[in-house]
Amino acid sequence: RSPFDRDVPVQLELQELLFDHVFQRLGVSSQGCVDHPIILTEAVCNPLYSRQMISELLFECYQVPKVSYGVDSLYSFYHNKRQSWPCSGLIISSGYQCTHVLPVLEGRLDAKNCKRINLGGCQAAVYLQRLLQLKYPGHFAAITLSRMEEILHEHSYIGEDYIEELQKWRSPEYYENNVHKMQLPFSNKLLGSTLTSEEKQERRQQQLRRLQELNARRREEKLQLDQERLDRLLYVQELLEDGQVDQFHKALVELNMDSAEELQSYINKLSLTIEQTKQKILQAEVSIEVDVVDSKPETPELDALGSEQSLEDVDSINEFEPLFAEEQPEVEKPVAAVQPVFNLAEYHQLFLGTERIRAPEIVFQPSLIGEEQAGIAETMQYVLDRYSKEQQNVLVQNVFLTGGNAMYPGLKARIQKELLEMRPFQSSFQVHLASSPILDAWYGARDWALEYMNREEGWITRKDYEEKGGEYLKEHCASNVYVPIRLPKQAPRTTEALASSKVLAASVSNSSDQV
Repeated sequence: RSPFDRDVPVQLELQELLFDHVFQRLGVSSQGCVDHPIILTEAVCNPLYSRQMISELLFECYQVPKVSYGVDSLYSFYHNKRQSWPCSGLIISSGYQCTHVLPVLEGRLDAKNCKRINLGGCQAAVYLQRLLQLKYPGHFAAITLSRMEEILHEHSYIGEDYIEELQKWRSPEYYENNVHKMQLPFSNKLLGSTLTSEEKQERRQQQLRRLQELNARRREEKLQLDQERLDRLLYVQELLEDGQVDQFHKALVELNMDSAEELQSYINKLSLTIEQTKQKILQAEVSIEVDVVDSKPETPELDALGSEQSLEDVDSINEFEPLFAEEQPEVEKPVAAVQPVFNLAEYHQLFLGTERIRAPEIVFQPSLIGEEQAGIAETMQYVLDRYSKEQQNVLVQNVFLTGGNAMYPGLKARIQKELLEMRPFQSSFQVHLASSPILDAWYGARDWALEYMNREEGWITRKDYEEKGGEYLKEHCASNVYVPIRLPKQAPRTTEALASSKVLAASVSNSSDQV
């Protein structure tokens, strides 16, 4: 289970385990307290309850001196634009669970116009898994989600024009030159047996011995059960001989028998069965001591038996034949090497063609997976339309791409194409890619911590937590906007309401006087 839901912490117990792991790997002792300031990233427009839960965990459980909350994409923007800070821009942050379009004006986030798309790398990996499982149903189990994420990172790209790119893949030459092959694990072991005839004979002998021992054990168990039942029947018969007729009839009812004759008949049959079982056990013990040969035993001729072997011995041998007939070895035949009719390695290969562009395309066209959401281009247009033309020109001069999905080849060119289509004729814009889309958030938090370590701006102390609550947030250049909880005030009572209450009180007092 993940402690996050769309980048928002929702499981306090799992979040505590995550903090324990992080502090342990960092070498920070968390037995008594964590005596270090903490910088923590949170989701854009993070719910107050989530921040309250994390603040309570950090201050109450780990006894941290102070904590600061920020947004990862704003830290990345701060790290890359630190030389010209404060500045304005439009941040497009696409991560594992969702994609954000964040307008920044003069170094501060405009939270009222932020937009989120509930699509990211996770949904792209699931979509790619479905495509390949439909394409290769024979490798359904081998097409795992982890392998799909690896394909997304190493083989996928975003087409500048999706329809035009699909038309290119229709060409056989383009397909042969651009298709990527991924090798799945497989076993190259042939179907033919690699055991020698001596090894087979030894294995069959061992199986035959085990089967004989198993049958002997079962006979002994059956003999013991039959002997116990015979003792019970003999005890009931003794009741009749001793003259205890009532107990004898009760015992017959329990045994589901009607008369003494039926009891005697059953005793005779059971005694005969016990004697036969004992003879079989003795014969089996003798046969186990004899070495088992790797050929089907033939029935010996009566002439050659002599005086030492009688007809009963022959019958006993014939009796054991059907028990082990399925275990008898057959005539040894030469095993020809099995030649594969096709190349196993090629059979376990995945050919990645249009799947390379179809999976990451969902952030621009969510309808590909049935999501009724707007893509990145439509969301950018919607956000820009909420500003004046002058502010739009300022924002598009610094379109900043960050997040894990920003590492797709072709994303920058695709954003430039979309902006060229939506912006007025001969208008200018600039698109910048983060120097390290995955790690720049950490670098930005490090830069901010070094600069603001000895300042009060952005840091929530334990005193602030105790006075203002866990949902309290001190804003800074890379943080969310703090919106405190505002409880609705009770409406003031009007003069008419006061007059009616006075009249009601007067009527109540008059009625009490009359009583």
